[in-house]
Amino acid sequence: MPAPTATTRKFLGRLSLPERNYLADALRTETVGGVLLLVAAVTALIWANTPLSGSYESVRDFRLGPGALGLDLSVEHWAADGLLAVFFFVAGIELKRELVAGELRDPRAAALPVIAALSGMAVPALVYVLVNAVGGGSWDGWAVPVATDIAFALAVLAVIGTSLPSALRAFLLTLAVVDDLFAILIIAVFFTSELNFVAFAGAVVALALFWLLLRKGVRGWYVYVPLALVIWGLMYNSGVHATIAGVAMGLMLRCHRNEGEEHSPGEYIEHRVRPVSAGLAVPLFALFSAGVPVSGGALGEVFHRPETLGVVLGLVVGKTVGIFGGTWLAVRFTRAELNDDLAWPDVFALASLAGIGFTVSLLIGELAFSSDPALTDEVKAAVLTGSLIAAVISGILLKLRVRTYRALYEDEERDEDLDGIPDIYEQDDPAYHLRMAALYEAKAAEHRRLAEHAGAARDKGDSPA
Repeated sequence: MPAPTATTRKFLGRLSLPERNYLADALRTETVGGVLLLVAAVTALIWANTPLSGSYESVRDFRLGPGALGLDLSVEHWAADGLLAVFFFVAGIELKRELVAGELRDPRAAALPVIAALSGMAVPALVYVLVNAVGGGSWDGWAVPVATDIAFALAVLAVIGTSLPSALRAFLLTLAVVDDLFAILIIAVFFTSELNFVAFAGAVVALALFWLLLRKGVRGWYVYVPLALVIWGLMYNSGVHATIAGVAMGLMLRCHRNEGEEHSPGEYIEHRVRPVSAGLAVPLFALFSAGVPVSGGALGEVFHRPETLGVVLGLVVGKTVGIFGGTWLAVRFTRAELNDDLAWPDVFALASLAGIGFTVSLLIGELAFSSDPALTDEVKAAVLTGSLIAAVISGILLKLRVRTYRALYEDEERDEDLDGIPDIYEQDDPAYHLRMAALYEAKAAEHRRLAEHAGAARDKGDSPA
């Protein structure tokens, strides 16, 4: 008797119901935030390219904060180091949850998105390096095109009206989470110039206190918010980028549920803080970072200077080739099977969508070329140009399959018995089929009644006067 074969894993298969519900809630907020991000970016570009550009620069460069604590910063600096710490705090919670309860908890299942994400970071960096090696440009910006902006990508989906199946959205979200993790490591390792050991030690001690309070079950925002501000201030003064403090605190939160808990502390706090991050912190960062000159000459220069051309090609070509190629190789060598309802062109379209690298790419661009403000603005223009090209290409590719996506999405959302659970998740539940039988019997009885009524009315009309 032959040994039973192992169940073949499906790539981009249906999510579990809890994972689907979490994903729907998270992406709903991110989509709204992405639209606000898009509005903020457009506002910044208009503001910086009109006669009001002087007021934009005045507001962006206005300094405030306690100088005695080393925090006399410009508004732009507060947005990049302060507000983005909230964004990275949510990213830290998201990563922790993925590791303990999401797609990354199973090493075999995690292999595909992790390999895809790493390939989607390595290839854009390689494209940038090759372009600048040939063109004689600076290699300092190699990390600019490596990150995907999930909020901006979802805003594009909202604008073009494409309802992606949850499996594709989950894959995109997991890619972005892994992207964020390695972007954080890049920022910590490559953009820490001089380390203030006293401030860094203070930040570590404060983080240890934060962890201890969590372990002891201490509650109250009035305890954690002041402590978080202290951790952030010490981390900023240590020379390590202050957003690392947000990630560290996010990773410390418990994201698994204990018995009797509807939500873990991490899920609860993420639910509360994500709207602040997506709806306020990231749009304000975009408002004060995306305002760069975009005259015809400046846009033309994007395609002639090696640093900026490397960023554009890294986002548009490197991301697509890296993610698609990494995914194809991973599926081939892990012997996973692609979901029967989807095809490889869907993966290619999603890979091109991941070329939208806005928030983190702008941040890394500022860090990489901080000594050259003119080149910083040009690199920002390249990020905007590359992201726009990626958005247009992916929008066209996704529109070609919009009927398939809409049908799959409607199947996932259908709830004919109105019990709050999509029907597709209840096919193995006898009670569901009994409810549906009762519904159809009621409909059949109603149609029989209507048929009798229509027949009686017709007979009456046919009778002689």
